[in-house]
Parts: sequence; C-alpha cells; structure tokens
Amino acid sequence: MKHKETKSIRVQAEKSKSREHSVPIFMTSSFVFDSAEHGRELFADEIPGNIYSRFSNPNTTEFIEKMAQLENCEDGFAFASGMAAVFSSFGALLKSGDHILASRSLFGSTHQILTKILPKWGITHTYVDTDKTDEWEKEITPNTKMIFVETPSNPSLEIIDLEWLGNLKEKHKLILAVDNCFSTPVIQTPADYGADLVVHSATKYIDGQGRVIGGIVVGKKDLIGEIRFFARQTGPSLSPFNAWILSKSLETLFLRVEKHSQNALELAKALNNNPEILFVKYPFLPTHPSYKLAVKQMKYGGGIVTIRVKGGYDRSKKFIDELKMCSLTANLGDTRTIVTHPASTTHSKLSEEERLAVGIFPDLIRISVGLENIEDILDDITQALNNSK
Repeated sequence: MKHKETKSIRVQAEKSKSREHSVPIFMTSSFVFDSAEHGRELFADEIPGNIYSRFSNPNTTEFIEKMAQLENCEDGFAFASGMAAVFSSFGALLKSGDHILASRSLFGSTHQILTKILPKWGITHTYVDTDKTDEWEKEITPNTKMIFVETPSNPSLEIIDLEWLGNLKEKHKLILAVDNCFSTPVIQTPADYGADLVVHSATKYIDGQGRVIGGIVVGKKDLIGEIRFFARQTGPSLSPFNAWILSKSLETLFLRVEKHSQNALELAKALNNNPEILFVKYPFLPTHPSYKLAVKQMKYGGGIVTIRVKGGYDRSKKFIDELKMCSLTANLGDTRTIVTHPASTTHSKLSEEERLAVGIFPDLIRISVGLENIEDILDDITQALNNSK
C-alpha cells in the first residue's frame, strides 16, 4: 500500500480466529501467558506480545501503527489525551537543567506546562516568534535539548518554515517536536522535514466527531522507546475503547479534512469582504502573513478560521450569543462548526500581555469550520453579525 488514504483504512490488527472484517474492541485489562516462561519472556521484552493494557493492547497498537505510517514515522505511543502526549514527551526526554526552545504561539495548556510545571524540575524554556527566524539560533544555549512548535498555531494560525527548522535542529543536534494537530498528516507530515516527534491531540480532527479524548506521539524509534518507558510506569495510556474509536475515525480522515479545508477557505473568502469584520486570518488566504509558506508546505489550509469583529470585546460576545446553528464549545475539528472565544476560554490562563504577544486579542474569535453545507454555515455567521450590531 503506497497511498496514505488506503493505509488509513487497510492497516488493521491481526484477525482473530473469528476472522472479523472489522476489528473488535479488546476490553481486557490483561492478557494470559501460555506458561511461566512465556510470561518471563514477555516481561523481559524478548518476544512481542501483550501483557497489560496499560502497556499495550491490540486496539492501541492498531491506532499507533496507522498514525505512524500516515506521519511517515517509525513508532509511536498513544495517550489518554493530547496534553498527556505533550507532557510525556517532555517528561521522558528532558532532565533538570535542560532547556526548550519553543514557538511563542502555543495552546494554553502547553504554555502552562512550560511556564508553571516544568520549572519545578529545573527545566527552562525560551519563546521565539515564528516569523523571526534570525532570532532562533541566537537563543540556543549549550543546555538546549528540544525545539517544540505548533504550525499552524492555536489559535493564531502562525506558520513556521518546517524545512528551515529541520535544518536548524540538525545543525545543533536537537530534538524537534512538532504539534501537528491543526494540520493532521493529510495536510503536512513534519517528519519529512526532519521532525523527530509529531504530537497530536487526537480529540480534534483524528476523532473528528466530538466523541472521545485521546493523544498520540509518533516519531523516531529510539525516542519513542524512552517515551514508552515513561508512559508505561506513569500510566497515561489510551483506553482500548477510545483507541478503537480513533482508529475507525482515521478511515474517513482524508475525506473529512479535505471538506473542512474547502469549507474554511470559502468562509474565509466570504468574511474577508464583510464590512462588519476587522480581520480574517486563514493560511490559504493571500492576506495571511505566511501565505507563500503555507501553500508551499501545506496541501490544504486546514479547517480553522480566525476573525475579529468590529466593535471590540462586547461586540464579539454579542456575535457569539446570536449564533443559532454553530456550537459554542472549547473543542475543534468536529463535524459541527464550533465557535470559540480564546481569550476567555482556551487561553484565559495566560496574562493579557501574553495573549497580545501571540495575537490573541480580546475580540478574536476562532471558528472551527465543520462539514455542514457552507451556505448554512455562512448564513448563521452572517445573521449573527447583522443581529449583534
């Protein structure tokens, strides 16, 4: 199988004696040994096999194998949430005294880990703006161990040059970790540019239907080995049921992401001409500051559009309250269009200064464009704009 669309459907766990066409859910906490010696061999990692679902399970293994192949990576580990995946990547590979170089625009919880949690263990970080490539190398110190970025970022949709970043990490022999949640492997594969680890909140586009929480890290086998050891002892692994859901979701990922992106581009173009909108940001809109880079390294523009409504914070709240079809929730990547106010929800724990530094203005609105008919999405947003004047 050479095409990813086929792999997302046809990579499956080994069939049982029942020869099922659809892989069943392996809802078991543990697996039996053939003998005392068989158990010893499994625990000694001398032979492959399942021991305990905190370590591995046929459902999580299938999900990991699919994601690793879709991201062109060697191995992976699946987690109970996207943030468990992010934290475990840090916890497994960093020690006291290490330094992380990170893009300034990050998801709010990732920012909290870097600024509030890791410093307890003597792990420091430095933020750099994605567009100031000349400053990144200047911030690398002898104890810098990892580069961590989101591209496009949440929610500012900032984009960083992955090819340039891969060359930078190679020059300084650093670990490059890329949060690919907004793009998915349908739009870009960071490993092709040198990323050592690719992180996902599988809760978002991987599931795509607002059903389950999950996360995954895929990447180089030696690094994943360290992450697997960390997770095996600390227990943030994905449940078999959620892994089964997520693996099934991957079968429609390519169709969904293409449609999300198509709807988002149409919405961005329409809102860009609306007199009630101050600002529209979307990677494949020519007005995006990194438009040329986006069309170079991304297949589509993704499903997220951000806007600023005329009238400031009060108008943005009125606009949100006037929506009739779009959902108001903190999730994204759903089949249903979701509207979120980042400053008061997902990024509310950042200070105002920190939010403004990454373009999260008090009136910024994030739209996760769903799979409804684009006319219905646009009609709802247009009527909310008109009724919130």
